Amino acid sequence: MEPLTKLIQTANYPIVFTGAGMSTESGLPDFRSKDRGLWEKFNPTELANVQALYHNKEEFTEFYQYRLSTLNKYEPHKGHLILADWEKRGIIKGIITQNVDAFHHDAGNENVMELHGSFRTFHCHECKKEFDRDDYFAGQSTCECGGTIRPGIVLFGEQLPQDTFQRAEEEAAKADLFIVFGSSLTVSPANMFPLVAKERGAKLVIVNREPTDYDRYADLVIQDKSIKEVLVEVAKQL
Repeated sequence: MEPLTKLIQTANYPIVFTGAGMSTESGLPDFRSKDRGLWEKFNPTELANVQALYHNKEEFTEFYQYRLSTLNKYEPHKGHLILADWEKRGIIKGIITQNVDAFHHDAGNENVMELHGSFRTFHCHECKKEFDRDDYFAGQSTCECGGTIRPGIVLFGEQLPQDTFQRAEEEAAKADLFIVFGSSLTVSPANMFPLVAKERGAKLVIVNREPTDYDRYADLVIQDKSIKEVLVEVAKQL
């Protein structure tokens, strides 16, 4: 871990990018894993779609209440807490994440760019009025205006949050060290940010159990340790 520690110590503007691997280390099932419970009960590719919200409201709501119940069983792990501590101490400047679990916020990070939204907020799809997460979990699904209450995540068929993407691109461009934790870097356009950083002269580190297509651009690749192990070891060295 010494090479990563040195890169962090000498960087002026480190940015962290997290994917599903960051969350699965908390025990959270991967959305795309068909061997997990989510796929036994639902077809996420159909229900995580804006069309389901309009044409299949009851099953759409049941699906997301189920996802929220699954999410409520888990919490940020030690690695999340270390990243939050690093931001408070100025060791990292921010986090760009593909995850919607809001664990970075729960852990205490403030500069978090959630590329696909998150389950932190719920709102009416029609009038945009905000609703409490616990009320949604308890069964509230219809707004006073008649609209459907939904989580603040990006559904298939919806535009990505352009303001968040712009801010993430700006942060990636400012980075002199860009660290990827737990992403296969296959989902576009989110996978553009490591290259944005690299093209601006940043050092690129990829911590992921499986190889990625971006490994050839990386200055350091770590595959033999979990994200938690990497962060705990580096935290000790810092």
